[in-house]
Amino acid sequence: MQRYFIYLAYNGSNYHGWQIQPNAVSVQQTIEKGLSTILRENISITGAGRTDTGVNASLMVAHFDMENPIQDCIQLAFKLDRLLPPDIAIFKIIAVKEDMHARFSAISRTYKYYVTTRKDPFAGKFKNKVFGEIDIDKMNDACQILFDYIDFTSFSKLHTDVKTNNCTIMYARWEKEENGDLIFTIKADRFLRNMVRAIVGTLLLIGRGKLTKNDLIKIIEHKDRSKAGDSATAQALFLTDIEYPELV
Repeated sequence: MQRYFIYLAYNGSNYHGWQIQPNAVSVQQTIEKGLSTILRENISITGAGRTDTGVNASLMVAHFDMENPIQDCIQLAFKLDRLLPPDIAIFKIIAVKEDMHARFSAISRTYKYYVTTRKDPFAGKFKNKVFGEIDIDKMNDACQILFDYIDFTSFSKLHTDVKTNNCTIMYARWEKEENGDLIFTIKADRFLRNMVRAIVGTLLLIGRGKLTKNDLIKIIEHKDRSKAGDSATAQALFLTDIEYPELV
């Protein structure tokens, strides 16, 4: 069997997340249908992560296996890209080592979250509109606390099938653009379901003066999702990068 990685992007607005689920359209299902049509056999793909409903990816990676090697990966990527709807783009398909896994071989994943405090008729679809002043320095100060912990149960969706809620956060910081909009970037070895949006929602409460960084410490140590802030809206979240060791 030969394993292949697919590099792609998608606008999650029209999908119930990445993962296949009954009675709902997902990104995974849509790509599998396209690949199966072109290759004329049933193809199953495995993604690097499971983005929630409405979440976007400017870079996602998935893998699939073929018993007979693909003769022209460039042509296959071109055909798949043309066949899929406009909100899913295929960048490339490459052959990789047989033990490479889109999910379990990943070294890190990076997400970005976009916030605006102004009325913007063009950017609102992919940014979270937050009213009032936001203190970016307080939020960045609180971000330093995230590096001191590995158990992020307080920011995880309940009743998931993961064996551990431990994650190592490598980078977390807010930046302000010239127009005043904010971008939060976070990088970790893995993320729990809903984790980034829960962290963003909590940090925004700190930026608006409704919580302190000491409250963040208590939230994390309670290991109780109900103690953290509400999840930030999905449409402003993007999976932007996935790192792997040597692929071939």
